[in-house]
Amino acid sequence: MLRPPGYNPRTPRHLISAADLTRDDAVLILDTAEEMARVADRPIKKLPTLRGRTVVNLFFEDSTRTRISFEAAAKRLSADVINFSAKGSSVSKGESLKDTALTLEAMGADAVVIRHGASGAPYRLATSGWIDSAVVNAGDGTHEHPTQALLDAFTMRRRLVGPDAGIGRDLDGRRITIVGDILHSRVARSNVHLLHTLGAHVTLVAPPTLVPVGVERWPCDVSYRLDDVLPKSDAVMMLRVQRERMNAAYFPTEREYSRRYGLDGERMARMPEHAIVMHPGPMVRGMEITAEVADSDRCTAVEQVANGVSTRMAVLYLLLGGSETALPSAAARTEENK
Repeated sequence: MLRPPGYNPRTPRHLISAADLTRDDAVLILDTAEEMARVADRPIKKLPTLRGRTVVNLFFEDSTRTRISFEAAAKRLSADVINFSAKGSSVSKGESLKDTALTLEAMGADAVVIRHGASGAPYRLATSGWIDSAVVNAGDGTHEHPTQALLDAFTMRRRLVGPDAGIGRDLDGRRITIVGDILHSRVARSNVHLLHTLGAHVTLVAPPTLVPVGVERWPCDVSYRLDDVLPKSDAVMMLRVQRERMNAAYFPTEREYSRRYGLDGERMARMPEHAIVMHPGPMVRGMEITAEVADSDRCTAVEQVANGVSTRMAVLYLLLGGSETALPSAAARTEENK
């Protein structure tokens, strides 16, 4: 949430849930990310915006893409970065989240990017009073992963609307299909909330056993037949089956799952010509997606990784050092597109 109730300039802002973002908040982040993406095209890919600030990557779960993406984003903004892994730290000896947070506060952290296996841990850190730092949720349990949803929306807007034409615009009227292990996916939850806020129509496709209880209260539709929704989708996001979070058999076999819910070349051909294929990674080739689809020009998996750095730069910039008027070129284009 960029501007929580009771916000004042001396209180850090946080990004805990995609559901907390307004349409204007989300579009501001996407527009700022567009400006940050242009930095990647320069010979020197750095801005002095956060010089002297310290960003801590506090990861209690294993991660490659997200941690490296946040580290790259902070360094491109000239911030000092501390990477904290629970393995090999005092956490493995039984130290609590509170004591870890107090340690980071004593070290002068300006922002804490936290990934935790327990849903709600980032919210607890942001509201406990243990630290004065800005808190960014990098994934908590099966709850949310808001920056992944933001980079996904950024990728969709670039591909479906255009980099320059998309400034100031949302995803109104676009039809997005999310396929796979919805039950255990924090990416799916964040995407449903954010895409709905941006005006898109979202359909979830999964076996009945991998659809969460209470999904009827989510702002989306649910289908159990992938072939029915492909012809009317602007983007199809494939999700990995998260076996590490499963304690039971949710479908008969991998072959059966792939046959009914996997995306292959034949199914991709049924999508509209402009439609794109997305995947938050890591991909399990041959199960939810074939190599033919993963390596096609329509698949944005690699773009999503690059766009993740730009989007996370935008989030850190707005939380720690930026404002709506700090990027005049983006503001000007926003006015032109109104």
